[in-house]
Amino acid sequence: MTDDDAVLAANAAYYRAFSTGDVAAMARVWAEDGVSCVHPGWPPLIGRDDVIESYRSILTNRNRVRIAHQDDVAIVTGDEGRVLCIEIVESAALAATNFYRRVDGEWRMVHHQASPIALGDDDDEAPPSNRLN
Repeated sequence: MTDDDAVLAANAAYYRAFSTGDVAAMARVWAEDGVSCVHPGWPPLIGRDDVIESYRSILTNRNRVRIAHQDDVAIVTGDEGRVLCIEIVESAALAATNFYRRVDGEWRMVHHQASPIALGDDDDEAPPSNRLN
């Protein structure tokens, strides 16, 4: 298995834990230290305890939203990797970046961030390419 494949497999494990509401599996995805997370509309979370507690709150909520991912692309350099993908949360599309670090031979998440994708007037239209940020 290539490093790209291994990072994509770790990313799939993250979304599988999310979609099944498995808090223990979600905790196994994350590294023990140096972690951070920015959920859409939330302030930044820094530290494993705060990040895992945020997922516990999300995953155990009776009205938990459904999430899917698509178009995953891995970028790996040495012991660091990231996956850029599109999250589909109910009917909204979010751009997500998931950062991983190789820890004892396993790829563990160190940062997740997702934000809404800016679309034009027609939801099928791609974001304007001349935007700076």
